Amino acid sequence: MSSSISVKIPSQVISCQNFVNGKFVNGSGEKIQVVSPYNGKPIGEFFSTTSAEVNLAASAAASAQKLWADVPMKERTKVMFNFRNILLRDLEEIAHLKSAESGKNLDEGRAGLMKGVEVLEFAIALQNLDLGGRVEVSRGVSCEYRREAVGVVANITPFNFPAMVPMWTIPIALTLGNAYIWKPSEKTPLTSLKIASALKEAGLPDGLFQVLQGTKETVEAIIDNPNVKAIGFVGSTKIAKAIYDRGTQLGKRVLALGGAKNHIVLLPDANPDMAGVGISDSFTGCAGQRCMAASVLLVVGERKDTEKHIEKIIARASSLKLGMDMGAIITKAQVKFLHEAITSAEKAGAKILLDGRGAVAPAGMEEGNWIGPTILDDIQPGSEAAKVELFGPIISIIRCPDITHAMEIENSVEYGNACSVFTSNGALAEKVIKMASTGMVGVNVGVPVPREPFSFGGINASKFGHGDITGIHSLDFWSNIKKVTVKWEKQNDNNWMS
Repeated sequence: MSSSISVKIPSQVISCQNFVNGKFVNGSGEKIQVVSPYNGKPIGEFFSTTSAEVNLAASAAASAQKLWADVPMKERTKVMFNFRNILLRDLEEIAHLKSAESGKNLDEGRAGLMKGVEVLEFAIALQNLDLGGRVEVSRGVSCEYRREAVGVVANITPFNFPAMVPMWTIPIALTLGNAYIWKPSEKTPLTSLKIASALKEAGLPDGLFQVLQGTKETVEAIIDNPNVKAIGFVGSTKIAKAIYDRGTQLGKRVLALGGAKNHIVLLPDANPDMAGVGISDSFTGCAGQRCMAASVLLVVGERKDTEKHIEKIIARASSLKLGMDMGAIITKAQVKFLHEAITSAEKAGAKILLDGRGAVAPAGMEEGNWIGPTILDDIQPGSEAAKVELFGPIISIIRCPDITHAMEIENSVEYGNACSVFTSNGALAEKVIKMASTGMVGVNVGVPVPREPFSFGGINASKFGHGDITGIHSLDFWSNIKKVTVKWEKQNDNNWMS
């Protein structure tokens, strides 16, 4: 490992097998190579899962699920508790592996897994929630509801969070009695081996958790399989809509989270130190490769009143060291796209306050995929830099005369994932909260990710389907509600329920 980076890169190519019926096995489709964004070298490989192999895995999952559904929830949560302990025991190993394949720095690798553990702890607590409730609704008549498993569910996850995003759904779906099929991103399949091994060690019965490596064809086979009743997805809006359309046309429930173009409203009265760190870390964290990253900074007020904030943001972003404080970009093609986006914005009249195109790669990592933090000023609303999700460490500054103008710009984009405001004025913060066309809002928080049991999820083109993918509002997606009405004795008086 080079001392210039924080992550241990695997020295040998790892075989990323499927996990079916409690065993690691190869698919029989196309061979795919996995390359580390850090050094551009192969660190893994797998064989894609064919449609026939998907069908066999789904059939086995359906058989295992019938037995699992009869296991009391308290016993299911014992497995989840064991799973938690194993993940915490292996935290460092998993953090290095997931960072090496996704481009994160080590702190981000740890943090992503710990957020997943937080969801796991919420799932363990489900046994203590009132999941039914019995009420006498009339003399001698009672009603209750029972939460039952959907059956076999599937989840298709993105490259940028190889552990956190699947861990949003694995614990809740399994604890509620489902069997689970996971198709990791073909760019980051290594982490799935560790999660599958941890569940096996935790005592999860074989067949309940299946990992199927593959590409588009594998995804389509999973969606089309009749045993799969519900599908979760996180990725780009284009793919989210395609998966939602395909699944719902087959009569399945689908919750597909798409892209984002998140805005931060910066008011002159904001705390400069809090705003400088919060805004910089929002657009540079995970090298900007996350759906919660700030993309547009809506600066409200006169330049003389706001330049102190911009200077703090520039200073913070400029201090970051590639490979240590900020990781790599997932592919060389994405680096090329980001370079072109910066050049295009400059030609359109943007002023570049900080240019990441000339950033120096960490020593020994010159073949990796690198770009530094970039700040574009005087961006025009409606331009590419203002509306297109770039998915990199780039933030576009739009100057606004007032909050109303700023929120009109925020409302104009197709997405609706997150919006934040930095201010010391509670009334102004409340105005942004009410006017934001997003599912998540932050006040003096650059990355407004809710903590469990509060749910994660956007609106508009950032989400296709209903409900949220985590927290209390995810339960109805991963389960069915059975309503039961019971009467044992004939009553002397008559009412409409008699």
